[in-house]
Amino acid sequence: MVSTGVDEMRPYASKPGLVIAMDGPAGSGKSTAARRVAGELALRYLDTGAMYRALTWWLREQGVDLTDAAAVVARISEPRIRIGTDPAAPWITVDGRDVSGPIRTRDVSNTVSIVAAVPEVRTLLIAMQRDIIADAAAHQGIVAEGRDIGTVVAPDAAIKVYLTASEDVRAHRRSADLVADPAATVETTKREQARRDQRDAAQSVMADDAVHVDTSLLGLDEVVGLVIDMARARQAVSRG
Repeated sequence: MVSTGVDEMRPYASKPGLVIAMDGPAGSGKSTAARRVAGELALRYLDTGAMYRALTWWLREQGVDLTDAAAVVARISEPRIRIGTDPAAPWITVDGRDVSGPIRTRDVSNTVSIVAAVPEVRTLLIAMQRDIIADAAAHQGIVAEGRDIGTVVAPDAAIKVYLTASEDVRAHRRSADLVADPAATVETTKREQARRDQRDAAQSVMADDAVHVDTSLLGLDEVVGLVIDMARARQAVSRG
């Protein structure tokens, strides 16, 4: 992995290709919508949250105390994290192992915010994310989703969308995603969601120029349609 030096953080550089930033909390629908948008517009797709999850999963596997920031920083340069950007078949590996499934467990979900709050972790992964976005933007473009794409990772993105939903709707969606876990009831998920929201608050600020979309009463097709309309309008202006 790349160096973790804070002074090595590279600024995001705009490229000719279309960059769409989709941010929002868990359960807002951003991941599914972002993949659909990328697929329909023939763009690449980047799930930045998966990168934080992959590192968290690896640290847990190594027995690192996630509440000890120094212990976390001492190990984060060790794992080799790679992520695919094909919206039809996204994948993520750690040291060659596909961890697409293991990183989605409740244990990882409930601890990833602790790891993501460590400044050196953010420096490391944001540098990687910026490289991926810049490379894709130099070609066909990319849809990147997370919590701080529009504010930190790619502040010059042509289109910024911030998705939200009510706490109840988000909890029901997340609980449905964890249907294989009998302990993931709606109420339990809602409590865990609230704790994660609190931990992620500093990284979850909506960009001033982002379009806010409340997905509580919207279907997936409606959300995707809104973003695609924005993209087509932007491309029409660019050609004009």
